[in-house]
Amino acid sequence: MPTSGGTEINRLSFSFLSRIESACGFYTFQVALLGIALLSLIVPRLVQAQSVEASIRFDQQTQVFRIDAADMSYVLGINEKKQVQTLYWGRRLGYADSFAAAHATPGSSSFDLPTNTTVQEFVAWGGGLYVEPDLKVAFPDGNRDLVLQYVSHTIEGKKLIIRLKDISQEVYVDLQYKADAHTGILRRSARLQNKTASPLTVEQIASGTWNLPRGTDYRLRYLTGRWAGEWNLHEQTIQPGKTILESRRGSTGAQNNPWFAIDRNNSNDQDTGDVWFGALGWSGSWQISVEQDQIQQVRVTGGPNSFDFGYRLAPGEHLQTPYFYAGYSHDGIGGASRLLHRFELSSILPHAPNPKLRPVLYNSWEATGFKVDETGQEALAEKAASIGVERFVVDDGWFGQRANDKAGLGDWYVNPAKFPRGLKPLIDKVHSLGMDFGLWVEPEMVNPNSDLYRKHPDWILNFTGRPRTEGRNQLMLNLARPDVRDYVFRFLDKLLDENDIAFLKWDYNRNWSEPGWPAVTPEDQKKVYISYVQNLYSILEELRAKHSTVEIESCSGGGSRVDLGIMRYSDEVWPSDNTDAFDRLLMQDGFTYAYSPGVMMTSATDDFEIAKIRVGKNVLRCARTSQK
Repeated sequence: MPTSGGTEINRLSFSFLSRIESACGFYTFQVALLGIALLSLIVPRLVQAQSVEASIRFDQQTQVFRIDAADMSYVLGINEKKQVQTLYWGRRLGYADSFAAAHATPGSSSFDLPTNTTVQEFVAWGGGLYVEPDLKVAFPDGNRDLVLQYVSHTIEGKKLIIRLKDISQEVYVDLQYKADAHTGILRRSARLQNKTASPLTVEQIASGTWNLPRGTDYRLRYLTGRWAGEWNLHEQTIQPGKTILESRRGSTGAQNNPWFAIDRNNSNDQDTGDVWFGALGWSGSWQISVEQDQIQQVRVTGGPNSFDFGYRLAPGEHLQTPYFYAGYSHDGIGGASRLLHRFELSSILPHAPNPKLRPVLYNSWEATGFKVDETGQEALAEKAASIGVERFVVDDGWFGQRANDKAGLGDWYVNPAKFPRGLKPLIDKVHSLGMDFGLWVEPEMVNPNSDLYRKHPDWILNFTGRPRTEGRNQLMLNLARPDVRDYVFRFLDKLLDENDIAFLKWDYNRNWSEPGWPAVTPEDQKKVYISYVQNLYSILEELRAKHSTVEIESCSGGGSRVDLGIMRYSDEVWPSDNTDAFDRLLMQDGFTYAYSPGVMMTSATDDFEIAKIRVGKNVLRCARTSQK
């Protein structure tokens, strides 16, 4: 939607153009119309760019912080109990608007103490807390009580860090805030430090809690799905109690996506009304709790899933939470989604703020399945080039003894029978046809029927002496292990060093089972939920640093790993394996509530008899072909 400035420009312009047409004729009118159309796009952005700024201010007298960015203000204060209390989150306030000092909300009875009725930014389980905690720890002596109080803060440009400390233990939490000047979206996270002399166990940790104004008329929107049926938008009234959106699958999952939007129940116009929205940037098991308490306060708490979780934090160690992003729009759910789209393109993607226009892509899978070889792929490449394709991708089947999905995963060498001269002749052929070259990989998986598994059966997520559950005839490598992490990086790095590859389709075709890590002590095994994802991100980050021109697509049997964490390292995502045009319309509508069309890949298939022609920017820029 145009800004008010852009609307006014259009009104004036078309009044002016009507006079031009009568005086100068139709063709001059067309040229002027084109110029004004361009101005209507450019001028509002120039006006907006001139007025946009982000600031973080602290009133020493009242102990109130105020964050202003774009059309949003976020206000929090230190109350008399040294709690960090939310005071306001909504439409941008006037510069001179001020807040009195924060005061803890009195308890409503002996059953509801101020700890529960006071809306806090980050609260630990202790002191009689009953609402969803941001942090829960256990000490070696059996103590599980933790009460955090404000200690200090630092402000550096668009970043704010507030330090909290337990009332007696040397346990510290840094609350981290960063404001995006152009969208008003806030990025929050927390850093827990153990400065005691003994290890402690983190039983639950969140990135933070978003507190909405009190009310009973809120509506929650969220996304659900399954394989080949992702991105279903659901709406429900927020009732007293708690709604949990989560994945316990080890990765993001399609059952729920880590995005939410909350507006008022009586708002049915997509472009008007208050909306509070957010997304968690984490590609492991996650949880978002939407809670309305007994005094109608609505809280949204998000972070790693606490199910089967326990992170032993040794003295001197720290634990950093994922980023939890959230924003506010007074332009309805449409305005909220547009803010998220803009933020993703300008701040999240690897090439932000200037993401590349993606090329038209031809994928071999529908044409050949596992039956790939040099001659057949060269013939496909010629057909792809003839219809204007710009990127040719060889899918599954090029490596190891990969004749089907029962063998070969983990053995990342070029199959000598299928490609006796290696990949280079095919890549050269693709380049000679004016296309760049891409390749399918599934680095986190292994088939039991593989050289890698026979050599390293201990590299798998497993519980000693228990069955190893297969999905799609494959097992999960334990990427939390340093040796597994190094193996995955090395083979990908070698593949990119030895071949002129412009694109990797990074697939992930099952969820976790038996999430054990027998190589470490029992008390450290549950770290796998964090360490796995951290190592996944570090591999992607290191690959991108060394091979900066290579583009990566995140795929997980479709859209089972789409979130603002993996998108920091992926140029695009694959929303679904379902390429039916009618189904895709519905799924892509749901997808764009949370994620930009600029990251969404789509396919054109002809009764599954041709290769996938994936198209960026939602525009089909090539003709279909029925040839095989």
